[in-house]
Amino acid sequence: MSIPPITDPQLLALAQDFRENLRLSVYLARRLDSEGELSSVQISTLKMLFDGGVRVGDIARNLGVKVPSATEQIIKLEKAGLASRGPDPHDSRAVLVDITPAGRSAVDAANRKRNAAVAAILESLDDNDRAALAAALPVIAKINAAG
Repeated sequence: MSIPPITDPQLLALAQDFRENLRLSVYLARRLDSEGELSSVQISTLKMLFDGGVRVGDIARNLGVKVPSATEQIIKLEKAGLASRGPDPHDSRAVLVDITPAGRSAVDAANRKRNAAVAAILESLDDNDRAALAAALPVIAKINAAG
């Protein structure tokens, strides 16, 4: 990805503030997962598999890790009965990773727990803050889609 030079100081400050808050949000998500049976990386990996088989290289790229690290996570999920590996019908050299019914159940349970924990945090916000957050979500979705 080629990044053009940006010189607008306000835009650069907004980018820094957004990245910092995003980083803190990642920490919050990890804390929410710390008491669960699956790590946040394992949950993220399983969520990638919901729409069908995914190549190990794609999983690694989405997680921001090298293929051996992604493979290690996949092996753990496979041993736990949450994911399975099989041949790619379009490329005999490649392997596709898929989620199992037990994996779907595990993600559903983790999502319920996460949603309840975040809802408890959001409950402390006033109506204006909740409305501002709701209004920001489509913008955040656009940012995610552009990245």
